[in-house]
Amino acid sequence: MHLYKYKEKESIQVLKEKPFKLEKEIQALFENNLNELMNLQLVKSEFSIKNKRIDTLAYDTQSNAFIIIEYKRSKNISVVDQGFTYLSLMLENKADFIVEYNETLKQNLKRTDVDWSQTRVVFVSTGFTDNQKAATNFKDIAIELWEVKRYENNLISVNQIKKSKSAESIKPITSSNTQLEAVTKEIKVYTEEDHTSNKSDDIVELYETYRSAIVALTDDIEIIPKKLYIAFKKENRNIAYLHLQKKNIKLWINAKWGEIDEPSNIAYNVSNKGHYGYGDYEIDLKNDSKIEYIMSLIKQVI
Repeated sequence: MHLYKYKEKESIQVLKEKPFKLEKEIQALFENNLNELMNLQLVKSEFSIKNKRIDTLAYDTQSNAFIIIEYKRSKNISVVDQGFTYLSLMLENKADFIVEYNETLKQNLKRTDVDWSQTRVVFVSTGFTDNQKAATNFKDIAIELWEVKRYENNLISVNQIKKSKSAESIKPITSSNTQLEAVTKEIKVYTEEDHTSNKSDDIVELYETYRSAIVALTDDIEIIPKKLYIAFKKENRNIAYLHLQKKNIKLWINAKWGEIDEPSNIAYNVSNKGHYGYGDYEIDLKNDSKIEYIMSLIKQVI
């Protein structure tokens, strides 16, 4: 990918890459901007446990799960082997991660507050080989690859490597390895099918209608299935959430109450009510009769 500098009535100029010299530079960039880049909470830099050192220990407040981040400049690593090592390390030492979180952030997190099934490992590098990308191209592997590059004029590009739509399950591969199988049994990477498989045809059709409408609002909206909802993400921010129920679908729009112009008053204020995802606007979806109006509300947060 090339970045260009453009001024009106002038020829574009290619911005030259300004490579990172040290892994520490990448680590500092991410740790200082972890919420903006990955929507995560920094827990600890250089967290050591059982003779292992984790570059960055983070916490996902939406999934209620710990995230391990490792930074690599070298491409000669097996991200799958190392990733499963860290996942196994966490699952075998849950109490240590809870203690670190509470002592560092002065909180009172309990083991039962954490959804350990949503644990994942993130590798950040200036580039990954085709073999590394292929090795993590499984729909249910809790390992992510993120590429980062630095250019002239202090410009940074950050890109998560997406899994292909035809990605298969890793479970047949891990079934022959006791340690890997133990990890895949406890950690769950959710898909849209997990939310639709036990729902009626009417609810599935309603979901697909709203799904298509939200994705069509603008370019590059990602669909992120989680345990209890399906999130719709634009850049590094979730804009809406859908929770499929037996007779309807709950929609939450990620905005503070009063930030959206909503003249029809069909949304409920759930700012003081427990609900999934983020956002104070909740709408019950029972049909698609007001879909254009609802899309106009979601578009206000994009």
